[in-house]
Amino acid sequence: MFRTLCSYFWWERLWLPANLTWADLEDRDGRVYAKASDLYITIPMAFLFLTVRHLFETYVATPLAGLLGVKERVRLRAAPNAVLEKFYAATSRQPKQVRGDPRESEGALGMGDNTHGLLPFSSWRFTFYLLAFIAGMAVIVDKPWFYDLREVWKGYPIQSILPSQYWYYMIELSFYWSLLFSIASDVKRKDFKEQIIHHVATIILISFSWFANYVRAGTLIMALHDSSDYLLESAKMFNYANWRNTCNNIFIVFAAVFIITRLVILPFWIMHCTVVYPLELYPAFFGYYFFNAMMGVLQLLHIFWAFLIIRMAHKFITGKVVEDERSDREETDNSEEEEEVMKNGPLSNGHPPLLNNNHRKND
Repeated sequence: MFRTLCSYFWWERLWLPANLTWADLEDRDGRVYAKASDLYITIPMAFLFLTVRHLFETYVATPLAGLLGVKERVRLRAAPNAVLEKFYAATSRQPKQVRGDPRESEGALGMGDNTHGLLPFSSWRFTFYLLAFIAGMAVIVDKPWFYDLREVWKGYPIQSILPSQYWYYMIELSFYWSLLFSIASDVKRKDFKEQIIHHVATIILISFSWFANYVRAGTLIMALHDSSDYLLESAKMFNYANWRNTCNNIFIVFAAVFIITRLVILPFWIMHCTVVYPLELYPAFFGYYFFNAMMGVLQLLHIFWAFLIIRMAHKFITGKVVEDERSDREETDNSEEEEEVMKNGPLSNGHPPLLNNNHRKND
């Protein structure tokens, strides 16, 4: 039965245009083609990324946080108090979410989230995205399809793979596997579900584009995404360090790059290339529909995040907030912030006054 399922899964008509078979993509005459077995290495590489991340955060990013003056603020777990829990359950707007959890009452004591732990994570992502963007541009900048998108499909699918394309794919896919493996243990953000959808859709897209030899289009899409991600992570790093002016300026650049790349270039150039140009060469097949459907999922997420970014930019202009609208803070922290605002007035530097213990830095 397993062999039958495998034969259906790898049926050529699912993955390749009509009149082509896997035999057409076998290595020959020194030309190497993408194979599904190439991706097996990405799982152990993902765990290697998790190890490297731990070492980077411990020996590089955490000392950096100390140098930037980001102080560690650890939550103190209050002793169980039946009277307080009963009172909170009766008065809270979301009693089921945190019943028996003292974190809500801790907000009134001025015990905020651990921003000292958030900066190392953003430092790790910033480092990867920046290096990945530089590597991605090095992979594609000298290729004809970088300048003429019709070249993406020239000779498709019999397009050999270059070593630089192979490693770019393996590293990117391994990194997203590592993000998916660690997402449950990382700080839970407001867009936790959207992040899972994004990581899964990205992994499926990268894997499928490798199977079906959509590698030229895949390298363009990955480089396009990396072009703005490192800017967001750098803005968050400066936000955690209370370098507000630097954070705001970088965020403005990030917002502009994000909107241009994700809402203009991706749908009107790249997706046009993957939707329209292939039909000039061969009839549509399952892989064509599947790839573009997953691209549509990513585009919907981009629109969702663009809405949050624009809303955050508006708050920048009005001086209401300076932190990521998607929030790296735990979801249960939201109500404690709201209660503090009600009791203490407007936010100070994007945090309730009792939580804003760091001194403002002049940058």
